[in-house]
Amino acid sequence: MYKVFVNELPLILTDQRPKNTQGNVFDLDQESLQKAIRLLYAGELSEAYLYHSDGQHIMEIFKHKIPVVVAAGGFVTNKKNKVLFIFRNGKWDLPKGKLDKGESIEQAAIREVEEETGVTGLKITGFMRTTYHIFKRNGEYVLKQVHWFAMTTDFEGKLQGQAEEGIMKVKWKGSKKTKEALENSYFNIKLLFDNPSIPQQ
Repeated sequence: MYKVFVNELPLILTDQRPKNTQGNVFDLDQESLQKAIRLLYAGELSEAYLYHSDGQHIMEIFKHKIPVVVAAGGFVTNKKNKVLFIFRNGKWDLPKGKLDKGESIEQAAIREVEEETGVTGLKITGFMRTTYHIFKRNGEYVLKQVHWFAMTTDFEGKLQGQAEEGIMKVKWKGSKKTKEALENSYFNIKLLFDNPSIPQQ
């Protein structure tokens, strides 16, 4: 089962047909997929299910029916175990961005963190998870697949938000400030903080 967020509402890919459904279960064909996304995007459904019998390959089937953008990002902590946040589009987020041609996912993750925040000396300590959300580009629905990596740094210099990417603020946040930030963030970002492999602050 996979969870893809559409306008912060879940589109669940599953090989088990849910019981007690209310018109929110769709087969994984092109027309049904577009309808499910459209209804979620408009807020006419609070959640939707995309069903296909092949649970093992359901995400690959899904990605063949919608344009995909691959991105990478970092869950960065410093020596004080504070987490690096960016503020963009009115929400707290973590630094991430699209892969450049010929780049590995790990290289893209480090480059994007450096470009968006000014932080250097980054070291990847492990892969966290992949998140999925759908956005609209030129009137077309696009799937964004983000690969997240845990990173550490000893950087103590000035934080610098990438203005051309609309980043208004860059902040290190401890436990209390992180909880506050997550109240104004995205579900996919909150999922990263549920990962048990990340040290507790």
